[in-house]
Amino acid sequence: MSIQIQGNGGVVAEVDGTTYRALRVTVRPVDYGALGSYRIALISGSMAAGLTAASDIFQVRWSTANLALIWGLQLDGTISLGTGFAAGAASFRAFISRSWTVDGSGGTPATLTGNNNKLRTSMATSSMGAVRISSTGALTTGTKTNDASPIAQSVYVTPTSTYTLLLGQSGLYGSSTLENGGNPAPVVLAQNEGITLQATVPATGVWQFGATMTWSEVASY
Repeated sequence: MSIQIQGNGGVVAEVDGTTYRALRVTVRPVDYGALGSYRIALISGSMAAGLTAASDIFQVRWSTANLALIWGLQLDGTISLGTGFAAGAASFRAFISRSWTVDGSGGTPATLTGNNNKLRTSMATSSMGAVRISSTGALTTGTKTNDASPIAQSVYVTPTSTYTLLLGQSGLYGSSTLENGGNPAPVVLAQNEGITLQATVPATGVWQFGATMTWSEVASY
């Protein structure tokens, strides 16, 4: 007895070829409904020397009753500028932050109004509460609690010379695309949760970095 699989619109599923009879499937991003999917890339200013260890340098706060699915977070590169670092190692660590009731401050906040950073014009304007990146120093932490351990990190030796690449593009978490096959387990942010990226670097260095994030906003998941 044959069995037909019928989709929500009444279309019956197809199979390919005559040998394997494989089900024909089209892989698509998550169904965002009336909301949308977004991607943002930000770059810091010249980060001053003497940054305190475990300083917040990139913050993402979700503040609505829907859900934010963080598909990917990556460093786009880190370079030393006109002042080299003392010999040592640098680390970038990404934490999930919870009970986030007051935004951090400082740095450069992203503009997410209107069509900014939508992956399709017909999508809804992003409801992300705040995305900000450091300009010349650490961001203030706001009111939040970071998990005890990070969900991702990158650690490497820092060069002492100037105008040198410290770190090339580094995927801290997940996939840079929206395909579920690339990242089957997004970070799911509920209201007043977020992501905090912290940096610890050796003394004396002046440096710059970039960060890119891809996310979807959904009513349920």
